[in-house]
Amino acid sequence: MRRMNVIRSQEFVKKLIVSHLFKIIMISTISLNAFFVVLNTDFRTSYAFFNFFEISELLFQSIYSAEFYLKLYVDPVKFWKDGYNLLDVLIIIILSLPYILVKTKGKHYPYLNIANGLQSLRILKLIGYSRGIRTLITAMGQTVYTVASVLILLFVLMFIFAVLGFCLFGGPDGGDLDNWGNLAVAFFTLFSLTTVDGWTNLQQKLDDRNFALSRAFTIIFILLASFIFLSMFVGVMIIYTEDSIKKFERELMLERHMTLMEEKQVILRRQQDEISKLIQAKKNGNQGSFSDLVKNFKKTLRHDDPMVLDDFGTSLPFIDVYLSTLDNQDATIYKLQELYYEIVHVLSQLLEELPQKEQPQSSDNNSE
Repeated sequence: MRRMNVIRSQEFVKKLIVSHLFKIIMISTISLNAFFVVLNTDFRTSYAFFNFFEISELLFQSIYSAEFYLKLYVDPVKFWKDGYNLLDVLIIIILSLPYILVKTKGKHYPYLNIANGLQSLRILKLIGYSRGIRTLITAMGQTVYTVASVLILLFVLMFIFAVLGFCLFGGPDGGDLDNWGNLAVAFFTLFSLTTVDGWTNLQQKLDDRNFALSRAFTIIFILLASFIFLSMFVGVMIIYTEDSIKKFERELMLERHMTLMEEKQVILRRQQDEISKLIQAKKNGNQGSFSDLVKNFKKTLRHDDPMVLDDFGTSLPFIDVYLSTLDNQDATIYKLQELYYEIVHVLSQLLEELPQKEQPQSSDNNSE
């Protein structure tokens, strides 16, 4: 009995967590908390409303903690298997860092500013309530291995050109020591060439020193690094993102279909119960005839009952064919009407000519 009560309470809490109202409350709370963080960055505002910000911070932390305990109460085992729940736990720990450091190290602890800066991560709680953002994150997670391969190839290319550039342009006698003086500086210069940011200034410095192979070196590296590898990186991201979006749309369609089926089952069960009650009432002699039974059943129908259009006769292709067939029937009926009018016109002319032929015959009979 006690276990049944626990299961019922867990189901009630689960319905509360997944409800639309709860999501709206949490999204509004996180957004308002992020807005207060922005206001707190201004020194005058934070000094004038210091007590208000302190109380609001305690309130927000209480709401986040209550959310954590509710989710943990619903399923203590599966809770730790969800990455977004672990993110919420990490955010709660980050929220408590400033208070722990102030109590243990004091207000003048040198790393306290870092803990305060990490408070901006609390806005990441919105990810758990946005399926669109979760879809994009899933796409990014699927591209990890492919993107890592592309980045490794790009690093190998940069390593080769960094050593080559250091040997060609980083010599102590007349070389460009600021951009090619050592391997680390050469890597940074190649990164600028990869992003095509200020490459003309880098090339101008090489031209001023009359390096013969500098232009060929720059053009080949930009073609390989920027036009091939970066384009490959963007293409991989687009492909996986598109696949994730299509999967997300299929899941939405499946959820809508399941919702419609559940509503249909509810309506059918309610109507079956009403029919059973009416049949039982007829057996008991409370209903007069079958027509009265039908009238009473019609009264139980509701105008706000959703119509589940899953039949072939309600599909768009069938409706299109049906309407075009009706148009053809209308055209055929119009042509038949025209033929009928012509037939009637011919018959009327025959009727008009018929008495004129009979009149001379009647006069000849009279003369005889």
